[in-house]
Amino acid sequence: MDYFFSTILMVHVVAALGIIGLVLVQHGKGADMGAAFGSGASGSLFGATGSANFLSRTTAVLAVIFFLTSLSLAYLASNSSRTSGSVMPDTVQSPPASTPGPAAGESPGSPVDSDSRTKDIPR
Repeated sequence: MDYFFSTILMVHVVAALGIIGLVLVQHGKGADMGAAFGSGASGSLFGATGSANFLSRTTAVLAVIFFLTSLSLAYLASNSSRTSGSVMPDTVQSPPASTPGPAAGESPGSPVDSDSRTKDIPR
């Protein structure tokens, strides 16, 4: 199943890059105005309108491939087996921090100890 997922993912990435490249290569609708006045576009490999049809059809085919691979990747990801319900199943729980005991030579209930702790607390 992992091989199948990787294959679909690679097709998805290639289709996305192909769509990006073809959209950047295509001309806008206003670019055809120059061809009407004989700017030389009719002498191209596909003719005056042949390149637009070829590029737009190829973009549409790649868009369909991209859409289908998106749906199949979502389906495969939603049906993958889960080992537990937790997002982080293997995390290590740290013990709770303990409060430090009295320093050597001090008694736990001495007023000097409690005064020194409350000096830093804002009122």
